[in-house]
Amino acid sequence: MKNDTIHILVIEDEEFDVRRIKNTLQPSGERFNIVDIVDEGVTALELVQKQPDTYDIIIMDFQIGGGLRGETLIKQIKEINSTIQIIVITKMTINQTDYDFANSLMEAGAFWYGTKYPGDIEEYIYQPTDFILSIQNAYQRRQLELERNKTQSKLDRQVHEILEKKQIIGDSPPMQEMVRQVEKIGKTHANVLIYGESGTGKELVATNLHYKSPRKYENFVTVNCGSIPGELIESELFGYEQGAFTGARQSKAGLFETADGGTIFLDEIAELPLKAQTKLLRVLQNGEIDKIGRNKSYTVDVRVIAATNRRLESLLEERQFREDLFYRLNVLQMDVPALRERGRDIATLAHYFMQLFSEDMGVPPLELSDEVIRVLCAYDWPGNVRELQNAMQRLLLIYDSAPTPGDVEAVIGLQHRTNEASGYRSVFTAQEIRPLREIEVEFRADYVGYVREQCDTDAEAARLLGLAPPNYHRMCKDLGFK
Repeated sequence: MKNDTIHILVIEDEEFDVRRIKNTLQPSGERFNIVDIVDEGVTALELVQKQPDTYDIIIMDFQIGGGLRGETLIKQIKEINSTIQIIVITKMTINQTDYDFANSLMEAGAFWYGTKYPGDIEEYIYQPTDFILSIQNAYQRRQLELERNKTQSKLDRQVHEILEKKQIIGDSPPMQEMVRQVEKIGKTHANVLIYGESGTGKELVATNLHYKSPRKYENFVTVNCGSIPGELIESELFGYEQGAFTGARQSKAGLFETADGGTIFLDEIAELPLKAQTKLLRVLQNGEIDKIGRNKSYTVDVRVIAATNRRLESLLEERQFREDLFYRLNVLQMDVPALRERGRDIATLAHYFMQLFSEDMGVPPLELSDEVIRVLCAYDWPGNVRELQNAMQRLLLIYDSAPTPGDVEAVIGLQHRTNEASGYRSVFTAQEIRPLREIEVEFRADYVGYVREQCDTDAEAARLLGLAPPNYHRMCKDLGFK
């Protein structure tokens, strides 16, 4: 930056003053390059509009000929390119402590101003040292602003790419309303509670809320409350200090600390233990974190978005969820509609996932006929969007050509359910009868695998199957899922 040439536009209607500017800059050699000299504001503005990146610095007289001058000209130049730095020289005052005049220039966008007095200094600008230093400082400021804009543009591109990958697909009335809510709620800092069945896309909604919010350049931290063992949830969320307990060899930042300034998404909030709920309530009330092994609390600024497929109101009655925490989380509420409620979105999503997975796998997408779409739309999709997504991926893996309605029924399990409904007499002949233990193991593996596909976490699957987590994990290991 030290040896860069500084490109200058001079706006001055007195040849005498133009000469003084040139003489003042001349000793610095090629460091300063006066690109253009104009004598009125309209011409200057046209030059800046045509070549907004040509000039680093504009040196302008405050009072010049023509109708465009002073603060008005400064503001219009800054609107074209805010990084151009403007230095004002004027005969209006010799008093450099004229606060009102200086403040009006700064508010308009000027970087510095100096006086032309006294008039008997014919060869140079008055205060030549300050004048030269102001140009150099203004140039450094422009370089910093250009770098900041470059960084900002990069961040904006990253946010745009994330939203492209995480876009909410669907134009059915429920989804149109959902998109409107996301746009409106995303602009706030308020906590949000999201309800929705498993597989409806609650995390997708939370992601969009964050990246459409004022916090979009900060961290978005996702926590699945049902997947962290109860004895570890506190240390994971709030962190701990070195030596806080056996095995704590070094301090660890909690997820709330990581999310400071941004958003934390607490998925499956209904699975959060009561002890952790108490600490979470303190964060929401005071923004204070109690780190394990630390005597003094510290503050964080985090927006909390929570999600669950269970109605927390019913858990309040069972005393499984704190009522005061519920009201802190439920500032704004959103309900993500089930796929069966979204009508024509089923076809849209099917085509979208087919195209997406075909690109990922490097194979042509399969054609989905009208008959196939009718089968998909007639199905109630208990696993919601996740189940439809898995079905499209399985079609691509199994078939090389356009699937038939029967193929689709087989992939989503309709044929299997039909066989079950008709009874085992229609499936097995006397010669094909197999030991009951084999059938039990095969059925259990098929059923557990299906439940796992529909659930976000093992904790949810275990709960739906009515099993304690250790028994669930042991059974999954025996069946080859672990």
